[in-house]
Formats: sequence, structure tokens, C-alpha cells
Amino acid sequence: MKKVLVFAAVLLAAVCSAKAEVKFGYDAGAEIVSAYIWRGQYNGGLSFQPDLEIGFDSEHMSLRVGAWASVGASDWKFQKGLLSSDDFNPNTYFVPEVDIIGHFSFFGATVGFNHYFYFDGHSFLNWKSVADIDAEGGKSTTEVYVGYNFSQMFGDKAGAYINWYTTVAGNDLNYVINDETGLIEPKRAWSSYLEVGYDYTWEDVGVTLGAQVGMSPWRSDDMYGNEKFAVTNISLKINKEWEVGPCTIALFAQGSLNPDGMVTDRKDPDYNIYINKAGDEKRYLQKLNGVIGIGFWF
Repeated sequence: MKKVLVFAAVLLAAVCSAKAEVKFGYDAGAEIVSAYIWRGQYNGGLSFQPDLEIGFDSEHMSLRVGAWASVGASDWKFQKGLLSSDDFNPNTYFVPEVDIIGHFSFFGATVGFNHYFYFDGHSFLNWKSVADIDAEGGKSTTEVYVGYNFSQMFGDKAGAYINWYTTVAGNDLNYVINDETGLIEPKRAWSSYLEVGYDYTWEDVGVTLGAQVGMSPWRSDDMYGNEKFAVTNISLKINKEWEVGPCTIALFAQGSLNPDGMVTDRKDPDYNIYINKAGDEKRYLQKLNGVIGIGFWF
């Protein structure tokens, strides 16, 4: 108990010492992208992606909650060719997505959560048992994360960052063989993703250059499609911004390479376990993805 009180006192002293006024803040805007790329994975084609966050900010602290969504040109065709009663639909398209997000940052350190919901007829909160998820399906997942942005040390022009994400609820399963029965059984995967990156802003021309490396530290059948530790994403991005009155307009381009996809034998006919629930092999089988987009922010 004493340790808790000491920690709380130190935290309170740090907050007070910041001597920064806390103000209401928000970010609102949307992007139009040529493809929906998530952590190096292809999650759909041409998409509209609105975003809204509200909260409170100070010089060294931020508390935000909000929502992000993605709707693609083909997202509504998610029952093409098969009956709705079929458990697996190889012709299924990607479906509209809404994410509920929240995060707290303090002197560069961040803790937060993301709840991903896909409109395929399942409940918004999918915190069920492993057996129920396997039997009923559903694509809702929840993850928590921690991270640190080193720009607090080196300034806003340049900064490295590191984030760790772990899925804690929803549709995140591995399928393993039971040694006693010989049957394949679902197990909670606790899929995780470690991302390290570096951004540099060239302020004179309003250009930001970024590089990311992402890896899945252990087996993840549903989320990242790897059997063991794997580097699943190496990305490079360029972003150019213009200030137009109260609006910021951004043009950007990004390329993503999946090293795990390049070294894994994808010709194995029994490899269908790594095709995502939407049935589109592009998510894991593509080795190189790219996207261009335009964003509007207020």
C-alpha cells in the first residue's frame, strides 16, 4: 500500500510540476485511400476513413477517446454467391469497420485500447469464450497497448517510437491439435504486435518521412498469419501537408513489405488456416502492398 501511495504522490507531483494549462482538444477529419492497409496487411480496396477524437490536452499530457471507421467500395458485398447460413464463405468481401479507441499519454508514454468491430452480423462486443467464438464466428476484437514516443526527448522534428499491442478479447484464435484426442481445437492466441518506427519532419516544406518495422512475436492464426516469431511489416511513408484556413490537407503515400510472406511456402494446400475470416487471400498472401491517399483535418 505504501508503494502505491508513493507512486501516486510522485505522479501527482509530476503533473503539478508541468504547470501547463489543460484544455479541451479534438481531431476531426477523414481520408480517402486507394487501399486499406493495416500493419502491412491488405484489408480492402478504395476506402473512405473518417476519424474523430475528443479529450483534454496539456503540454505533456493527453487523454482522448474517439472512433475511426473504414468503408470500402466493395464492402457491402459480403454474402456473394453463398447462403447466409454457410459458416465459411470463400467469396466474401471485406466488410465495413468501426473502431472505438481511447488512450492516455504522459510525457511520451501511452496506454490505450482499440476495439475493432466489423459489420458482418455479429454483436458489437464479442467478449465470449473461445468455444463460443469458434462455433458462432464473429470478427469483433479488442486490444490494449503501451508505447513510448521519444520525441518528448528530442523534439517534434524527429522522434523514434515503440508500441506493443496485445489482443485480449474477441475473435483471436489459434487452432492446435489435441495430443490425446487428435482433434483440432481453438485456443486463445493473445496475438501481439511490436512496432518500432521513426518519423522526421522537414518543417520548411511541410514533409514528414516515416519508417516502421512490425513483428508478431508468437503464433497468430487469425490476426497476422504467422506460426512463430515473424517480421510481418516493413513500411516507408511520405506525407505532405498544407494549411488552408482552419483545415489541414495532406497527401501521402506508403509502401509495405511482408518479409514473412516472402519466406513462407504459401503453396501448401493445407495452408487455408491462414486465410482471414473474410475469405480473401490477399490479406496474408500479398508480399508487397502500397497505398496513396488524401486527408482533410479540422
